[in-house]
Amino acid sequence: MKQDSTRNIAYTVDCEDYVHVVKFNPFDSGDASSLIAYGGNNYVVIGTCRFQEEDAEVEGMQYKTLRTFHHGIRVDAIAWSPETRLDAIPPQIRFCTAASDRKLRLFTSDLQEKNEFKTFDGHSDYINDLVFAPNEGQEVASVSDDHTCRVWDLEGNEKAHFVLRSPGMSVCWHPEEAFKLMVAEKNGTIRFYDLITHQAILSLECEQTPLMSADWCLKNTLKIGAVAGSDWLIWDITRSSYPQDKRPVHVDRARLFRWSRVNENLFATTGYPGKTTTQLLVHHLGHPQPILTGTAAVGSGLTWHRTLPLCAVGGDHKIFFWVTEM
Repeated sequence: MKQDSTRNIAYTVDCEDYVHVVKFNPFDSGDASSLIAYGGNNYVVIGTCRFQEEDAEVEGMQYKTLRTFHHGIRVDAIAWSPETRLDAIPPQIRFCTAASDRKLRLFTSDLQEKNEFKTFDGHSDYINDLVFAPNEGQEVASVSDDHTCRVWDLEGNEKAHFVLRSPGMSVCWHPEEAFKLMVAEKNGTIRFYDLITHQAILSLECEQTPLMSADWCLKNTLKIGAVAGSDWLIWDITRSSYPQDKRPVHVDRARLFRWSRVNENLFATTGYPGKTTTQLLVHHLGHPQPILTGTAAVGSGLTWHRTLPLCAVGGDHKIFFWVTEM
């Protein structure tokens, strides 16, 4: 795992295939290392990472593959379950994927003999995002181009079904707001749904399209961020249904928005994969300009480390990691 001085990439991990999606485990798994999952054309790899920023005995970065799961089809999205524990006996790995065949797959493994997966059927078009219930992990929510948001139990039964007005692009579930689901639609509307009454309780408007990605700030439940068109937009939901702050960032179009998990003012955005490179920008709300600019060869996916100001993007046979300041 070498440090890469070109284009300020801090670390890279070599992969056997194109990486379509990469996801740090956002939950504490009971181990000093961080779990990371990445998906390629027909497999999902689960590995652990340890960085010198958190452990002085590590030189640069240590990466270890724990298990490769055969997937048989391109992986488009990955969600981690809070039930994943490396300190259990035996350990339990649980995650869910969305694939290009419009199905969800729930994987459960003890990293030894037990490797199971279940398929959830119901979406009639491409699935753009999915998330586990953050506290108990007993449900999964997904959004699709079929204009629905669906909530499933772990057996694949549909527990709730919300009809959207346009493709669902992002779905978020906040650990402090366990009975609400945030759904962002391509038409520029972000809605919050009450999971007890199954009613929409609040909506936010971008006033521009297409909205491609939105995220709910872990450190401040009142903050929502998104990218639409070539801009990033930030809302304080107590103040207005329109963004309080917005800025043009990516020349062609912005693709992904992710809040840092350690600082409510820190977030990252990516542009569309261009002919050669994808741009990653890290922003701080106290700074007028991005505080970090990175490029990756046709990058895809964007994820933040659970406890460090460090983010990762997938690419061609590689995962790229950038470290930023708080």
